[in-house]
Amino acid sequence: MFGICNLANIPLRAEPSDKSEIVSQVLFGEHFKVLSQERQWTQVKLQYDSYEGWIDTKQFQVISEANYEMLSEDAIILNADLVEYVTWGNNLLMPIPLGASLSFLSQPEINKQQFAFEGMRVTGKKPKSQLVETAFQYLNAPYLWGGKTPFGIDCSGFTQMVYKLNGHFLLRDASQQATQGDALSFIEESEPGDLAFFDNEEGAIIHVGIIMNDNYIIHASGRVRIDRLDHLGIYNAETNRHTHKLRVIKKVI
Repeated sequence: MFGICNLANIPLRAEPSDKSEIVSQVLFGEHFKVLSQERQWTQVKLQYDSYEGWIDTKQFQVISEANYEMLSEDAIILNADLVEYVTWGNNLLMPIPLGASLSFLSQPEINKQQFAFEGMRVTGKKPKSQLVETAFQYLNAPYLWGGKTPFGIDCSGFTQMVYKLNGHFLLRDASQQATQGDALSFIEESEPGDLAFFDNEEGAIIHVGIIMNDNYIIHASGRVRIDRLDHLGIYNAETNRHTHKLRVIKKVI
């Protein structure tokens, strides 16, 4: 069985329970493979980044394997505004967030609710220089573990969505993203759009941000914010201390 998200965004949970941790979100238009079902819960594997988790069975639309394969081969088309609307039925409105997928709207077999969209779209690969500009769209978004939208986002959800909106692929978690790209020896070698990763006392990668010009970094910590970056890590001028310990800088693009 296969499915597609036909709501603005739905929680992807670690276990089949409303009390379970939200590990990520499935945004409007994202499609997935169904792995198993348990009572009112469905375990899925997202097509885009192979992330797995549980969603409420009432919160998605079943599609055929052929439609799943077709969507997987189609060019990714995303909503380019912070918030836009799709219309359906008797001019009913449903808000969708930045980065929601619109690829299925042109497929009548999948778009059974006849969603229509008239907002700004983005598709294809954009130059690396646009990554920081896209990142500014999330500025001051509150931190939310598992979040992927301007209304709540975590550090790796932020970097993944910024890259996705520019046509570049990142895995979901910071530790996974740290396996991508080439490591740089010094901050001075980095360019705006490169990724900086940070570890804890045990050496595990726990945080990621996007490097800007002049040794600044934009990242999600409490909110999406801009701080200084040096050879020790992230320096927060508001608290006058380093908040994250630098592990490695990676050039993915």
